[in-house]
Amino acid sequence: MSFSNKNMGLIMANSVSSIDNSLIITGLLLTLSTLADARAFFVFGDSLVDSGNNNYLATTARADSAPYGIDYPTHRPTGRFSNGLNIPDLISQEIGLSEPPLPYLSPQLTGQRLLVGANFASAGIGILNDTGVQFLNIIRMYRQLDHFQEYQQRVSSLIGPKQTRRLVNQALVLITVGGNDFVNNYYLVPYSARSRQFALPDYVKFLLSEYRKLLLRVHQLGGRRVLVTGTGPMGCVPAELAMRGSSNGGCSTELQRAASLYNPQLIQMLNGLNGKLGRHVFIAANTHQMHLDFLAQPQAYGFTTSKIACCGQGPYNGLGLCTLVSDLCPNRDLYVFWDSFHPSEKANKLIVQKMMTASSLYMNPMNLTTLLSIF
Repeated sequence: MSFSNKNMGLIMANSVSSIDNSLIITGLLLTLSTLADARAFFVFGDSLVDSGNNNYLATTARADSAPYGIDYPTHRPTGRFSNGLNIPDLISQEIGLSEPPLPYLSPQLTGQRLLVGANFASAGIGILNDTGVQFLNIIRMYRQLDHFQEYQQRVSSLIGPKQTRRLVNQALVLITVGGNDFVNNYYLVPYSARSRQFALPDYVKFLLSEYRKLLLRVHQLGGRRVLVTGTGPMGCVPAELAMRGSSNGGCSTELQRAASLYNPQLIQMLNGLNGKLGRHVFIAANTHQMHLDFLAQPQAYGFTTSKIACCGQGPYNGLGLCTLVSDLCPNRDLYVFWDSFHPSEKANKLIVQKMMTASSLYMNPMNLTTLLSIF
């Protein structure tokens, strides 16, 4: 039995096509395997670190309109509560990522981009599920962790369970949450449900007991290098100066008391968790002290004011939302605060620099440079 030249050509063409497809698949697997060896970055928390998840939700807690993003590389709003880059963007640069992790809800988070990590944060949320109820549809912390589990299932379909576990174990995790549990819960209205349920010291203990459960779940899901930030000096943000500050421009005494109770106990709780786990899994960033430095000596850091927001209205530009009709400063680098609650890009840069290299006054038990070099 003999074949025609035409048939032989078809057989050869099909063979070449099969080889090409095999090479493509093999090349893709090798690329994914290589990327899995790189460091990923995962972000959880609230508006301080949300990079756009709330853009995809029916919520009022959004930063998807101008002048947000005015100093972002595209000069367009992205969902970041900043004039430009936020803390996850800047950490991504410091640890050598080609791009910051995309919001988990972004339709662009597919394929190789999954291996960079993901940002699960959602503006308005807190440690507690009843924090931020006024914002309606936001991704509460328990759901962010559910998304993290879903993420790992998606990545496993690309590179397999073993490589996925390795990617997650070697990743850096950032968690920024807690401030809203005071500002948008305990002190949201006079005689709030939580303030009637708990005296402030007891509320702090309750918050930290609930936070501890969330952090243990992060560890259960594979987090081994977890950076946990405290709250800033909540009583000194422009919104609180405008609403609750003293007549001489001083910070809100009650909110400052809350911060002074919460932040040291957060560090104690993290140290206790590390002791339980037998290694330094959780690293505390004393963002409260970092902000206090700006407030005490703004000029030393190149700022002209640490009280007035760049974008807003009313006293200290602390009332209402940052919109196109707000007062807007011409030079954002001169302001500690971009809007009534959130730091400017320049303040974020200074905070991240301290996270990377600062002493134990700011980073406990070590800074990020040390953490990433020894693990």
